[in-house]
Amino acid sequence: MPFHSRNPGFNHPHSSEITPRAAYEGRRDMLRLMAGGAAGAAMAAWAGRDALAQAAAPARPGKLAALAGAKSAVAGAVSMEKLTDYKDASTYNNFYEFGTDKADPARNAHTLKTSPWTVEVEGLVKKPGKYGIEDLLKLSAQEERIYRLRCVEGWSMVIPWVGYSLAELIKRVEPQGSAKYVEFVTLADKATMPFVGSRVLEWPYVEGLRMDEAMHPLTLLAFGMYGEVLPNQNGAPVRLVVPWKYGFKSAKSIVKIRFTDKEPGTAWNKAAQQEYGFYSNVNPNVDHPRWSQATERRIGEDGLFAKKRKTLMFNGYEAQVGQLYAGMDLKKFY
Repeated sequence: MPFHSRNPGFNHPHSSEITPRAAYEGRRDMLRLMAGGAAGAAMAAWAGRDALAQAAAPARPGKLAALAGAKSAVAGAVSMEKLTDYKDASTYNNFYEFGTDKADPARNAHTLKTSPWTVEVEGLVKKPGKYGIEDLLKLSAQEERIYRLRCVEGWSMVIPWVGYSLAELIKRVEPQGSAKYVEFVTLADKATMPFVGSRVLEWPYVEGLRMDEAMHPLTLLAFGMYGEVLPNQNGAPVRLVVPWKYGFKSAKSIVKIRFTDKEPGTAWNKAAQQEYGFYSNVNPNVDHPRWSQATERRIGEDGLFAKKRKTLMFNGYEAQVGQLYAGMDLKKFY
């Protein structure tokens, strides 16, 4: 994807003689002149952030239909970390409806039919209804969000998603005052999902959020990644992305959203309650019963001498979401 500067001088109709190359060289010369003082240090830091932003901008893989997203103004929505390679993000997946090996979803998910697709909204709302995927795509402006993804298994990625805050849909359906939780039900079609019916989990796969978590602007209803529609193995055509929680909380291939006054029974909590709590916030201080959560392995940094990264509280989104859990015992409500 070509870089388009946001500097007005580059695009002004009367400044065609100021080329991006000339502007770049001018900025470089300014940095050289000012490098000896405090102002030079500040300028260099600014230039470094600019370079990071350019490096983070994803190129379209050219695999699927384009789905562009505008720059997001939501606090914390754009990580400056190096993006995970599209190939890794689309071939190293947990999606048990298509198999339990990381390579199974990419191998088997071609059978999933994503059109037509309907998401039903029901429960404690004033405006229940059914939304075709075309309606959901147009419900709000699409944004690009570059989020860290942390799996409960101890690995992580950085992925550019395309979608909009789930809150946009929630506001449209007008939850009743008694609605305290949002439940997400995913497709469970044995005809197109060969491992539905296996004993590893209860089907359909169900996830849930507390209402304030669902309404948080970082909670994303995602329709694409890397500037294109979602690959089947990544949860097409619509999924949830909750970046401060372990990855399994972000339900894929959603067909129903239900508003309720009771905490939903979720798939992994039902399968192993002592290992997977309802909240499942990323927390380096609360280990999984069978392994530490203090560090993580970034996919794409798997060389012999690659060091593990320290796990960040709430996956690095503590400033944005920490207040949601003020006063809670996070070891009890894990």
